Amino acid sequence: MFRQTAARLAMATAGLVVSGAVLAGGHSGACGKVTIAEMSWASAAFLAHIDGIILKEGYGCDVEMVPGDTVPTTTSMAEKGMPDIAPELWANSARVVIDQAVNENRLVKLNPKPITGAGEGWFISGAIAKAHPELKTVDDVLARPDLFPHPEAPSKGAFHTCPAGWGCEIVNTNLFRAFDMEAKGWMPVLPGSGAGLDGSIARAGERDSAWFGYYWAPTTLIGKYGFQPVDWDRSYDAKNWDECIALPEDQCDDPKESSWTVSEVVSLATIDFASKAPVAAEYVQKRAFDLTLLGKYLTYMDANQAAGEDGAIEFLLQEEAIWQQWVTPDAAQKIKAAL
Repeated sequence: MFRQTAARLAMATAGLVVSGAVLAGGHSGACGKVTIAEMSWASAAFLAHIDGIILKEGYGCDVEMVPGDTVPTTTSMAEKGMPDIAPELWANSARVVIDQAVNENRLVKLNPKPITGAGEGWFISGAIAKAHPELKTVDDVLARPDLFPHPEAPSKGAFHTCPAGWGCEIVNTNLFRAFDMEAKGWMPVLPGSGAGLDGSIARAGERDSAWFGYYWAPTTLIGKYGFQPVDWDRSYDAKNWDECIALPEDQCDDPKESSWTVSEVVSLATIDFASKAPVAAEYVQKRAFDLTLLGKYLTYMDANQAAGEDGAIEFLLQEEAIWQQWVTPDAAQKIKAAL
């Protein structure tokens, strides 16, 4: 029964907690129809279906999934008030539209951090993280090139960067210079393609071997192989980033150390949804994943060729102790009955 009624689409997220005024001002009537953005990537589909199931079964919402992508979904929410919710929205690429709509009280960043640790940056393989728990920061890792032997020069540390032509290849090249990595015993490894970068991660994960370099999360590969983000242990220097690090090497004479630009991932909602269904909106505010928990279910979906709906159902079946903290006792009983 449940698999027939569960919704099937992924959400885009943009965050900020709904103010007490919004929640207090909304009426507590029926939830009504709620549209949820289903994005094309695995983690967003997973979150969208969790929201769809919980809002339908727990709060009586009439849920409809709608296809989405970051910029068109944000624009539609701001201009048309639809969809009502984007569970995993990467806000950086639509910041101007989002900020204007929030300031005009049309949209709200209902949850500012639905995924703890989401974003771009430098990662180390799970095997190295387990064997060397002392490697927490960029400085910790850069002091140990011996743990990451380069395939062509084993006396050097291997730093995996991006394929030529990607924006992150420019950034990593300049950060390599900023952190004086060559002098510290490192050499870059440039993959020929995105598939090549993915392949290097998969090989390291399958072999429990060393890997250090650039990637992003949440992704199936990071979750499946337990790769861990490296703490920059320094602030983000916006001026240095915009005027040097993000520019081609010949336009960046003196790059300075900086953390990676912060990726803002939020659960975005319309003010109308937050007002008409404050109890349901409160659930969205509370719903949060760390990379380890999310990675567990991205791995499940990958191993079983499962869609977002199937991953969501598996999560709800296995993680009752977690999700029941996000919902009211009454909603929890209804969801358990549906399962």
